[in-house]
Amino acid sequence: MSGARRPDAPHLPRSAPIEAYGQGGFRFAEMSHRGSLLCLPNAIWPWPIMQPQDITRVSLAQVFEHGAEIDTLVIGTGNDVWLPPDDLRQAFRRVAIVLDPMQTGPAIRTYNVMIGERRRVAAALIAVS
Repeated sequence: MSGARRPDAPHLPRSAPIEAYGQGGFRFAEMSHRGSLLCLPNAIWPWPIMQPQDITRVSLAQVFEHGAEIDTLVIGTGNDVWLPPDDLRQAFRRVAIVLDPMQTGPAIRTYNVMIGERRRVAAALIAVS
């Protein structure tokens, strides 16, 4: 992304399929972004997470804030396989959001299919090289 941007501003004020990924970033809606992404029903945001161990309730606070609009959170864990800690699973269970962690490539494909089906989905995607 180029140009001045407020750190709390979304890259795109709506959801969109991810068109490509790799080299540490993503392409979507004729835009590009280096780094990880948080894709919510209302916007696509930069996400400062680089490894699955950094995924916490705090790093996913925006997902909880928009929980009424989300049934499933697809988590792209980079090239690693990651199981969410039990306390994170419990927190999402309490707000009725299903967690679906997988490597970033399959997570993007799953997210794209789900938004194409107009499902209530969000994605937290760790960038891969």
